[in-house]
Amino acid sequence: MSYFERVEQFKYMGTTLMIQNSIQEEIKNRLKSGNASHHSVQNLLPSSLLSKNLKIMIYRTIISLVLYGCEIWLLMLREERRLRVFENGVLRRISGPRRVKVTGAWRKLHHEELNDLYSHPMLFG
Repeated sequence: MSYFERVEQFKYMGTTLMIQNSIQEEIKNRLKSGNASHHSVQNLLPSSLLSKNLKIMIYRTIISLVLYGCEIWLLMLREERRLRVFENGVLRRISGPRRVKVTGAWRKLHHEELNDLYSHPMLFG
């Protein structure tokens, strides 16, 4: 007869499964991985040498890393917000700041501008 060892958590197909079925730790780990991936290319993203299509491919790759298997997650508003903030941050770094015509000051793009610029709805919202 076979016995299975009882453990508090284990990793299965890239997802950490826990005995208390809490998704917060999994999202935290995914965001860590996403941030590490993003930081490895962050100096390239604002460059005008990369095409918009290539930047979008990089964005989608990073977001896919974070959201792999998310369709089975039961998210609270707090976790959804954390994921949305991460996604908006990646999009803002890709697009860079915009200069205000009247004052000449630089500013971040708003969520709606990011949506319009990349012509697809954001994954959360």
